[in-house]
Amino acid sequence: MKPMRFSPPLLLLFAALTLHGCALLPSAQFYQLEQGQAALPEGDKGPALLLGPLKLADYLQREQLVQREADDSLTLSQRTRWAGSLQDDIGQLLLRQLAGQLDTSRIALYPDRIGFDSQVQVVLNISRLDSGALQPAVLEAQWRLLDAAGVQRGSRVLRLQTAHGGSVADQVHAQSVLLRQLADELALAIKAMPVAERAPARKSAPAAPAKPPARSQRLPVLEPNPQLDVFRF
Repeated sequence: MKPMRFSPPLLLLFAALTLHGCALLPSAQFYQLEQGQAALPEGDKGPALLLGPLKLADYLQREQLVQREADDSLTLSQRTRWAGSLQDDIGQLLLRQLAGQLDTSRIALYPDRIGFDSQVQVVLNISRLDSGALQPAVLEAQWRLLDAAGVQRGSRVLRLQTAHGGSVADQVHAQSVLLRQLADELALAIKAMPVAERAPARKSAPAAPAKPPARSQRLPVLEPNPQLDVFRF
């Protein structure tokens, strides 16, 4: 059987149809969370804060935006995607909000804690953050506050919800609002938490002056008595 061959006009027609079909495919749209107008720290009077570990539910660790349907099922769209890591985006949003509300620039995002001595640590687990065209935006999370010694000083499980206009842009805006509300609650809890002041660096005691080496006392050398001659009679 001879292989099928196409004439140049047919090849050009096939290429044109392929390009036309690709042009009809909708292009992907990328979204980011809205950081909001977070105030910058001025007096830097707040505590040294470590944010994290921050854990997201497995179904949120993907590029596509998750859509929740009326029957509570989840769908993924290839057209709507996050412009980067959703977990990093959430971390940066909370970081900026907390820095402004607590008036502190001494803040770090876990695991970037090299050389960072924290007074307060926020451990956060987000088990749900989604919405749908006909479903409200919902945030479910659990947070814990730890002091400098690692002792738990506060904890809460929460559920936040807000309506939106239905479009994907409105849904992203609504989810951003819920995360900022979470930052508001965390800031209030941290302000009410007794924070131990960082102990000042201990000054090393001045070194004691070196004692002069003790003079060795020379013991007198006892010379053996000369042996006496013994005369016997």
